[in-house]
Amino acid sequence: MKIIVSHTLKSIVTTLVVTMLFSCESNLKDVQQMGVLQNQPVGEAKNINLKYTEVTDSIGKVIANLESPKMLDYSNRDFSFSEFPDGVRLSLYDEKNQKNVVIADYGIVYNATDLIDLQGNVILITPQNDSLFAEQLYYDQKNEWLFSNLPVRLKSATANNGHGDIFDSDTKFKNYTILEGRGDMILKD
Repeated sequence: MKIIVSHTLKSIVTTLVVTMLFSCESNLKDVQQMGVLQNQPVGEAKNINLKYTEVTDSIGKVIANLESPKMLDYSNRDFSFSEFPDGVRLSLYDEKNQKNVVIADYGIVYNATDLIDLQGNVILITPQNDSLFAEQLYYDQKNEWLFSNLPVRLKSATANNGHGDIFDSDTKFKNYTILEGRGDMILKD
């Protein structure tokens, strides 16, 4: 009788242990998230200098340079991004290595879309000393395009000054459009 009870008890314990093991689901992402709040960054960097390059004829060429005193890494999110809460300086280079500089109080780089959202006292300065002032400006890295749907003001040394509510331009600031100000105007170099 003791052998049967002992054998039955071992069978029950073994069944429970096997059931518990199979009911536990292994999810590496959940394990990595342990101790990290969803709304907190997984990393922080200071005094960053990111260079974006393209390769042509086996030569790497810098097309953009992003600098900031602080970057927060939110790659733990489903739609990951990097945040620049203390301001950002973005230099955009053309084929002659001339640069347009964009300065903003705040920035976000969305990793999945390669879109940079620049906010707060945004100023774009061209090599010809033309200046564009905006509260928000987007930079599409894939298409090398700048745009905004908030009011902008252009102060130009080379073209007509203007303002409007929609701005659209290539990164070289050669072909740009400002719409919905005191009438529509299209400015081209």
